[in-house]
Order: sequence, then structure tokens, then C-alpha cells
Amino acid sequence: MNLRPYQLAASDAIFKEWQDNDSTLVVMPTGGGKTVLFADVIRRVFPRRALVIAHREELIFQARDKIQRVTGLAADVEMGEYRADGGLFGASRVVVSTIQTQCSGGDGGGRMSKFDPQRFGVLIIDEAHHATSPTYRRVIDYYRTNPALKVLGVTATPDRADEEALGQVFQSVAFDYEVLDAIHDGWLVPIEQQMVHVEGLDYSSIRTTAGDLNGGDLAAVMEAEKNLQQMASASLTIIGQRRALMFTASVKAAEMTAEIFNRHRAEMAAWVCGKTDRDERRKVLADFAAGKIQVVCNCGVLTEGFDDPGVEVVIMGRPTKSRSLYSQMVGRSTRPLPGVVDGPETADERRAAIAASAKPSCLVVDFVGNAGKHKLVTSADILGGKVSEEAVELAMTRALKAGGPVKMAEALDEAEAELHEQKRLAEAARRARLVATARFTTQSVDPFDVLHLDPVKPRGWDNVKQLTEKQRSLLAKQGINPDNLSFSQGKQLISEIFRRWDGKLCSFKQAKVLRKYGYGTEVSFAEASATIDALAKNGWRKPLVPQGDPSWN
Repeated sequence: MNLRPYQLAASDAIFKEWQDNDSTLVVMPTGGGKTVLFADVIRRVFPRRALVIAHREELIFQARDKIQRVTGLAADVEMGEYRADGGLFGASRVVVSTIQTQCSGGDGGGRMSKFDPQRFGVLIIDEAHHATSPTYRRVIDYYRTNPALKVLGVTATPDRADEEALGQVFQSVAFDYEVLDAIHDGWLVPIEQQMVHVEGLDYSSIRTTAGDLNGGDLAAVMEAEKNLQQMASASLTIIGQRRALMFTASVKAAEMTAEIFNRHRAEMAAWVCGKTDRDERRKVLADFAAGKIQVVCNCGVLTEGFDDPGVEVVIMGRPTKSRSLYSQMVGRSTRPLPGVVDGPETADERRAAIAASAKPSCLVVDFVGNAGKHKLVTSADILGGKVSEEAVELAMTRALKAGGPVKMAEALDEAEAELHEQKRLAEAARRARLVATARFTTQSVDPFDVLHLDPVKPRGWDNVKQLTEKQRSLLAKQGINPDNLSFSQGKQLISEIFRRWDGKLCSFKQAKVLRKYGYGTEVSFAEASATIDALAKNGWRKPLVPQGDPSWN
């Protein structure tokens, strides 16, 4: 199986991080091929033994099958009645297990005690945003009694709160490739967002439990007949003939909503939940895939481990404050149709192929009511992992006012560009005032301003980290005070310094002088030196001869 360019880059980044760290994290969106990625990592560490841990049965068998296809290695399952060979001779090279199985057993050791940590080279944690829980920490600590063990976590978009906790488990982030990156690169379909106002829908009295809306309180609101009728009626109008998944706040809401859909058109909808018989669930999903059922309402069972590229609409009957949960639900619809993006070689070609396909985009339908103090997640939040909070707010405000579908990636790009232009104009006006009043000073120079950079949006996993002495020394030698920088900002500036070195561009110190006198900073080191020499010869006054003129020197 050929890896996509970003998967190859992620795989290489993991091994680079493992040179200095024992554990690292990869952020990759639903539909981005996380399983293929860690299967490639398993292939590369062979003959060292690998253990993969997930928390759902569906993920276990998906991982086993894909690992075997990618690597050609046999993978054994350790779960329930399934037993992996843990013996000294003939032990399987890859073990896939649930976290529950690893911790099961009355002796406190769990079934993980049958495995010798010293015999594993890598531990991979799927859906790694769960890795901060006590059960995961217990398992990780057990296997890390092997000092040579390397740990890899893979996750889609995590919660803000998760990020900081993940920084306590994983020493670094090897690769951060999010939903918006994948859409821009033509690997996932664009997301359209439609906000539907539901009269009388009121979330304001719902309590918050463990960082999300309280399940019982939410169910009481979402099970109200009037609310369900309005949501179903609006959904019918919006989805047309498109296939849709509806996520609900309770089993009762799933059953009731499917019934309402079926009143409009017999047998157009079905519902499933965690207690639905496995054979019945398979039949419902098979009928859905075959187009016999248009809408499947579900409560908590199709958020992970369910892959059907034909899903075109996600109906959010389960509002949430959790970014990771919302991302998982939306991720059920972001895959392009099979074969659409496999042939084209460039991002432009892939985006064009998606646009010309039978599924040019996916639609997310959110129901808006009185949220009160709650900050409910929308598609702008999951797309805006690397975008400023101001841009996310601006894009979402416009989506609320639109009254129809809004292309959220474009809305975020436009909002970010507009805010950037506003900042540029404000900065230009500030500089003009300073020059006009002859008060220009080089004190407290902002390195981001000098290098024309927008400071990166800080991620929670970096909040627990500090710049190393080597990183601080590098910045200081360039004339940048590291005391004023966060870890994220320091990394960003160091990356820019290396980019300039590799491209033989001017240094930060040169850029600071050029910027002060109104020159561009994307020039070569030699050209910057010539410009600065000319300035010095002219008494530090800008010569009338334009930069680049043959008579400049």
C-alpha cells in the first residue's frame, strides 16, 4: 500500500522524534489514514515486536486487518475470548488489544501481565486523547518498564483540555496534520455548515459534567417532542435525497427521531444504539450502504470505527462542548468517494476531482437555540485548530447569519485573511505615525513583526514545555530574547531561522535593520549585507537609489 505524502512525512517525523524522545504524538484527522500510518511504523520497526491498544472492538479488528495488509505480518488479537500468543517461541510480532482487556483481571495486574514488556519495541495507542485516563496511564507505565520501548499516540482533533494533558503523557508532537490541512490538500471533501434555529430549544439550564453537557439534562431537552419534530422537519428539507447520519443525545431520541422520519416517508430511517443486536446493526448498516435506508439515527455507536464514504450529511442532534467528539461525528462524512483522490498527483487536481464527483462536499447540520453560558462546538472549531480564535469567531458569526450552507474552510480562510489585512493596515498606520513624529525606536523589537510572521496559535500540549537551553541559546545568538517567548513561539521562530539558513536568506539581525528602513526581508544574505553597507556609508539614511539597481553598490 502506497502512503500519501503527508503519511510518509509523519512516519519519518516519528522516527526523528524517537531519536531524542521515548514517546511522541501524531495528530491526523478522521479519514486521514492513521491506521495506515502506524502500520507503516510497525513495518519499519520489524523485527521488534509491536503492541497496539484501542478502546473499541471495531477499532481492534480494523487495525488488525489493515496492519496485515500493509505489513504482511500476522497480527493477533488479545480481547475477550481472543488470545494472542505471548509465549517465548512463536509469539506474534504484532498484538492488537483493547485497553479494557489489558486491565481486566481480579489480581490487579490485568491480562497485560501475561506479556513481557521487555519483548516489545513499540507501543501504539490509537485514539490517544484517551491516554490521559488512569487506566491508560497504568498500562503505559507497565510497558515502559522496558527502557528501550518507544511509544506512539495517534489521534484526530483533540479537545483544548486534552491537549495540555497529552503533553504530560507524550514528550513531543511529531506531526500535526488537521482537517483543514487535509481539505486544502484535496484528501478530504470540503465541509459545509448549516445552522438551523429551533424555536424553544434551550440548553442554558443544562449542567456541565466532565467538561461536556450533562447526559441526563441534555436528553431531557432533546427528547422533547416539539424539538424533535422541528429538527426532523428541517432535516428532511435540507438533506433532499442525500444519505445522512444523525447523532442523538439518547437512545430514546434516536428511536423517536427515526419514527418521525418514517412518518414522512415509510422505511426511510432506522436507528441503532450500543445494545442493538450485532446482526441487526450489521443489517441496518448494510441497508444504509445499499441505499435502502436514507437516514440512520444513532446514539453513541457510530462515532468511531464506522467508515462509509457515501455519507453526505451529518445531523447533529447531540450538541457537545467536546471538540474531539464533534470531530469524530463530522469525520463520518469527510471521506471522498472511493477512487476519487487516488489517481491525481497534486492538491489542485484532487480538489477538482472531488468537485466533479458525486460527493463534492459534506454537510453538517447544527441546531441553534439558547446556549446560555455553554460554548458549543461547531465545524469552525474543528477546522480552526491552527487558525486564530478571532478568525473562528468571525467565520462562525457569518455562518449563523447566512441562513443556508456555508463552506467553512473558505469562510475561515477569508476571515483569517481579513483579520491579517486589518492588522497589517493598523501596523502600517502605527509605523507612519512613528516616522512622522520622529519617535521610531528599535527597543523591544517584536521578532514576529520583523519576520512578517503571525504567532502560531498555542496548543495545549506545548503549555507544559519550556525551551531548552540549546534553543534559548540559538535564539539569543540571533538577537531574539527567549524570555519573552512561549514554547510554541520559540519553536516557530527557530523554524523560520532554519528556513532562512537553508534558503541562504538574510538573518534576523539583518532583517531587523532592513525592516526599520522600509526594505523587504525576503532577500539573500549577500543582498542584505550590501544594502546595510550602503546604508552605513550613507550615514544610516536611506539612499535615493532603489534596492536592486545596478548602480546600488
